[in-house]
Amino acid sequence: MTTAAEESRPVDPLNVLEAALLCASAPMPVSALRSLFEPAFDEGQILAWLEQLQTDWAHRGLELVEVATGWRFQTRPSVTGYLARLEAPPQQRYSRAALEILAVIAYRQPVTRGDIEEIRGVAVNSQIIKAFEERGWVEVIGHRETVGRPALFATTAQFLEDLGLRSLRDLPEIAAVSEATLQQLQALQPPSDKVDVQAAAPDALPQAGEESAPPSQDTERQESVQEDDTAGGAVMPALGCAAQAAPPSAPDAAPSA
Repeated sequence: MTTAAEESRPVDPLNVLEAALLCASAPMPVSALRSLFEPAFDEGQILAWLEQLQTDWAHRGLELVEVATGWRFQTRPSVTGYLARLEAPPQQRYSRAALEILAVIAYRQPVTRGDIEEIRGVAVNSQIIKAFEERGWVEVIGHRETVGRPALFATTAQFLEDLGLRSLRDLPEIAAVSEATLQQLQALQPPSDKVDVQAAAPDALPQAGEESAPPSQDTERQESVQEDDTAGGAVMPALGCAAQAAPPSAPDAAPSA
């Protein structure tokens, strides 16, 4: 039972930050952490305490990281395999075509549907892009000033957050979307959520400035968001501890084009 004397003692700011971050259902920006204190500490002081917490948790099952939308505790990749043994709903897995499209958007953004088709050489099933929009990974950020004003697609802060990245600059630096791209994306995932690179890698994505054959109706592939027998795994890693809200689920099925 807490006594009046204990309640009157000053609380260590590190304990306040630690408790807030562990209980938060989403990453907390520095501005939200500053609001925990009255009067508020400056940003530099908050960042210094966050670095101290990172050091304090350096050898534990959780780690404190900064992602696109703020700071959060998440499980370390080294323990993810053990946690996977707990009963949990299966994660959404994406087809090879879906992973190719997501990789093109991530590395060539902003892009139109026509740009994606030109790079991949096949028509794009609009349901795949719609599924990524509904999951919060892709959004329309504008329209290209050309005939038809096609929509320009780009990745979102939620996409970065789910991959544990602070910005697009943290994506692997490569010259073009290729098999190496997905191999490096795979390296960002915990062991239980590794992408099957052989299944997920694009067939022949051109280098920057290299021409690609336009999609043909005769060779159009019927692509699906859902995994088939040769599909790769989910791009999104299983991040976060029990206190964090799970990311939204993608649709159970998506019709072919």
